[in-house]
Amino acid sequence: MSRILRTVAVLLGFTFLVTLSPAPAASAQEGAAAARVLRYDASRAAEFRGVVDQAARLWNSNVSNVRLVAGTPADFVVYADNGWPRALPTSLGRGTIWIGREATAQGYNHLRIATHEIGHILGLPDRRTGRCSDLMSGSSAPVSCANATPSAAERAEVDSNFAGATPLVEFNELHVDRAADLTPAP
Repeated sequence: MSRILRTVAVLLGFTFLVTLSPAPAASAQEGAAAARVLRYDASRAAEFRGVVDQAARLWNSNVSNVRLVAGTPADFVVYADNGWPRALPTSLGRGTIWIGREATAQGYNHLRIATHEIGHILGLPDRRTGRCSDLMSGSSAPVSCANATPSAAERAEVDSNFAGATPLVEFNELHVDRAADLTPAP
């Protein structure tokens, strides 16, 4: 009988301690559970693979409604080629990106290019403001611009897109932001 009483006492003591303990705080991962996860495949991005991963981490640290993770099957694929950087978003979070060596050869920042092109996949259009502080200003900002962080307005727009707003980017349209396209015709 004393063994049964000891077991009951231990169980009651444990129950008492559990009810007094504060509830565990929600982890950051639980908070991110509401975010839409997009998988990307940068295996064909050649020398830009690492910079694409870095751009994905940059977006992940700046928005809360979407998470970019490397993996397949992919929602968007990133290629390297000898042309100008461009993106073909087919729907929100889906499409194709080309990191073109033409722009990097001219001195444009690799990380800014990758983050900018992912911005199209996340629903952001080109804005061509010429300001380095605007990621989506693209090549209208000086070649020396190395800012790869989306502005507060761009971050809010991406979070809004993934919360149900209608994205401003045009889907099924190739987005090419060539510096040459910004020069007025003679």
